[in-house]
Amino acid sequence: MTAGLLFGVFSAAFLSATLLVGVSEAALILAAGQPDAQLIALFLAATAGNVLGAVVNFVLGRFLLRFEGRRWFPVNPKNRQRAEALFARYGQPVLLFSWLPVVGDPLTLAAGLLRTPFLTFLVYVTIGKALRYAALLWAWGAVAG
Repeated sequence: MTAGLLFGVFSAAFLSATLLVGVSEAALILAAGQPDAQLIALFLAATAGNVLGAVVNFVLGRFLLRFEGRRWFPVNPKNRQRAEALFARYGQPVLLFSWLPVVGDPLTLAAGLLRTPFLTFLVYVTIGKALRYAALLWAWGAVAG
């Protein structure tokens, strides 16, 4: 398996968690279908990229919220407010769902805004995102196998 393939999966996962609506799932499945695919390496690349993207959102929430509303800012005010309400209701474990479309990015931004301890953030987000990619690869293997 080539480093370029791993970098592509990492990049797609990173972009999916930050500024662009990404296609990390499609990139992961396409890469997994390659004859020389190493599923563990692909899983780690996708998880690392997506977690790093979530860290970017956390930092934006912690330090750069004043840019909210700008075109490049990954979360709109309405979604941020929804994420803050989820935090208020369920607490930090809600970060396990940071992989969900629409609400996931605002959750990671809200975690920074609400001063969630970084290690706590990292643990919950990594578990959630890793479980999503593991389930995806498992389902792909069940279908492709």
